[in-house]
Amino acid sequence: MDINWLGDFACLARTLNFTRAAEERNVTQSAFSRRIKSLENWLGVPLIQRSSYPVQLSEAGQQFLPVALEALSNLSDIRQTLRAQERGVTAFQRFAVLHTLSVNYLTRRIEEFEDLIPNLRVRVYSDNLRTCCQLLSEGTCDFLLYYRHRDIQPVFEEKQFARKDIGTEQMIPVAQATAARLHGWDLDQPGRTEIPYLGYDPSSFLGAVVEQTIGARTPPLALRYMDALTEAIKRRMLSGSGVAWLPEGAVAEEMTAGLVVAVGGDTWRTPLTLSLFCSLDRLDKVGRQVWNAL
Repeated sequence: MDINWLGDFACLARTLNFTRAAEERNVTQSAFSRRIKSLENWLGVPLIQRSSYPVQLSEAGQQFLPVALEALSNLSDIRQTLRAQERGVTAFQRFAVLHTLSVNYLTRRIEEFEDLIPNLRVRVYSDNLRTCCQLLSEGTCDFLLYYRHRDIQPVFEEKQFARKDIGTEQMIPVAQATAARLHGWDLDQPGRTEIPYLGYDPSSFLGAVVEQTIGARTPPLALRYMDALTEAIKRRMLSGSGVAWLPEGAVAEEMTAGLVVAVGGDTWRTPLTLSLFCSLDRLDKVGRQVWNAL
């Protein structure tokens, strides 16, 4: 039995879509389907009800899923532990984190408590939200750090893990200061002219947050650029290309320096909660120190 089959099954159980799961596992759909079939042949029972849309887990699949997830997590844990013991060093504390949080939050916090935790070693998996959640669910990482929003449904089974809310920040519409003044970009001004808009991919978490924030209002935003990465959108915004909604932590320094300004009042802002997840029973001594420090 190939361990990759367990990862494939866990991914399919989460997405309930062969095409999407194959893309996430970076294999062709035909190869992915063969691997799922191989796992079913090895077990001797069907795990997937393929006649429904979206596909569903069979009764056997529902029973096998927690076993597969635990096996993946245990294998990942013991691999890390044995490799660390072989080298005589402390195991890495593994974080799955959104790109923007890695750049604008996690690196700074790690620096703050490195002196408090001797021999701390950190490995960061910086990726999109769906992949980060998968890394935690499969046991590839110890911690998951991401934004939550009151109006957006969680994208994974949060109740399976311990959660700690460690901060809040605002999602705010901003623009490069000179460009905003020159063109009069202001979401609160009546009779406004068209405003170039730098938006998130609508399928992304922050894209959904912005859509909820705008709601039924119809600001004169003309979409000029779209990306899933906050840092890419920020770069375009800093060049004066348009207005973008960004987490305040991503632009705090630029706003303090007067390089970036808000282009709308409080009604155009929305709070984000920064949440940390882990399986407490799988943390080693250093991991628990990290959990308590964050």
